[in-house]
Amino acid sequence: MNPDDLVELPEFQIPDNQNILENTLVKEDLSILENKKKALEEEIRALEEKKQEQIIQTTEIISQILKDGLSELEIRRQKLELSIGQLEKRREKIKDEMRSTFAGASQDLAIRVQGFKDYLVGSLQDLAAAAEKLELTPKTLEVPIVKKTREENSDTSLSQKGFIEHSRTIKSLIEQYRTNPDYYGPPWQLRRTFEPIHAERVHKWFFNQSGRGTIRATGSRLQNILVASAIIAIAHTIYGEKSKALILVSYPERLGEWRRGLQDCLGISRNDFGPDRGIVLFEAPEPLIQKAERLIDDGQMPIVILDETEEQVNVGLLQFPLWLAFAMDPQQQNSNFNY
Repeated sequence: MNPDDLVELPEFQIPDNQNILENTLVKEDLSILENKKKALEEEIRALEEKKQEQIIQTTEIISQILKDGLSELEIRRQKLELSIGQLEKRREKIKDEMRSTFAGASQDLAIRVQGFKDYLVGSLQDLAAAAEKLELTPKTLEVPIVKKTREENSDTSLSQKGFIEHSRTIKSLIEQYRTNPDYYGPPWQLRRTFEPIHAERVHKWFFNQSGRGTIRATGSRLQNILVASAIIAIAHTIYGEKSKALILVSYPERLGEWRRGLQDCLGISRNDFGPDRGIVLFEAPEPLIQKAERLIDDGQMPIVILDETEEQVNVGLLQFPLWLAFAMDPQQQNSNFNY
């Protein structure tokens, strides 16, 4: 047989075990990677869900905190509004009490003051009647009494007449002190805020009491000094240098309060206090009476002012044409009196 006539058969290839093994390993690796990928995706998805849950929880917590904070602030606001409302009611109540108690609207106060006035007048009349019945020598008894009575009537009529003549000036000064205070005015003029309750007391003392009588204490020594300062300032405007304020304060520590208060209200200095100055302070009534008598003899016009702590009034103080006594409220204790 001719070799050329032989038919060429296809080559039979035996599978390569190594390639099969490699393909198997690759497939296994791919499967493992796919599983890992799926696991990682699941883990990522789980983390995303956990993240969303944490965001939601955090949002809810923050919302609750804000809600609680706003609720607390709302409660505090309501409490503050309630406190403000109570304070406003208290302020209005205090204003009403000031109007009714200190503005002279109390009928009980009027009765008490009138009763005190009637008591003084009756006591003086009884004293005069008892003196007339004394069996003494007429020359030693009647002359001083007649002379003193004549002087008192003359001084009183002069002070009343003076107030009538100067009523326009007095009313104008009171209105000026109340509505247009001058805090930098000249000395001997009122430099402090003057309320209607103060103005009413000063007006009543000048025109209803003719410069001789009691004024209800305001509850504060500073306020009493303010009222007295307005009277001193007006008298200084009317009488000029002839006006001398003689103030009786039995307690030494309160003398300093009066001195400082008058300096502050009238714009004066310590040099204006003294025996020969515009204001003299006394701790006892006897030297005050002697000083006032000498001033009248010299043609001066003394203004006797008694602190509200003077519980017993020396009758000799009532002989002068101008005197002012602060009467403490019977319901008010001395220990509660504030400066």
